[in-house]
Amino acid sequence: MITILDKEQVRRTVPRLAMQAVEKNEGLEDLVLIGIRTRGVILAQRMQEAIRKIEGAEVPCGVLDIALYRDDLLSGTCDAVFKGSEIDFDLDGKNVVLCDDVMYTGRTVRAALSAISSLGRPKSVRLYCLVDRGHRELPFRAEGVGKSVPTSREEQIVVHLEETDGDEGVYLLKKGETFSKEQAK
Repeated sequence: MITILDKEQVRRTVPRLAMQAVEKNEGLEDLVLIGIRTRGVILAQRMQEAIRKIEGAEVPCGVLDIALYRDDLLSGTCDAVFKGSEIDFDLDGKNVVLCDDVMYTGRTVRAALSAISSLGRPKSVRLYCLVDRGHRELPFRAEGVGKSVPTSREEQIVVHLEETDGDEGVYLLKKGETFSKEQAK
């Protein structure tokens, strides 16, 4: 197991991503954050907090559940449980910052775009992620990336965040490895 980002590196990465989103948007006007369940939500909430601290303003933040929009839903290989989206603001004409923990094949992004389009018609949607591991199957790219990590398909990226996992870091596991908190320290 290799540590890609430790707790301190994750802490420094989030405000950088938040400020990239604000700069790309040329300010806060019509900017909204939406996190893809589960760890993308935490990233969006942390970016919202960073914007609040740096810009002194609140931007709306929502939760997007893509379970019903996955392309493997009917294949029998999908174990996702639909918990529902929580977006209590209008998406029409907004500049959406879509947040996820790991960018991989692009299938999650495709599902997220389908889910968002069922909720409204944003002006733009830009993806921000903590880690981009490559291996696209669909033609998407993230606007903001915490760290790009070349991987093989046999490797796995594991993201742990305090809110869901009790510890913090991004780890690369080789084929056959399992995550161990002791190794992560």
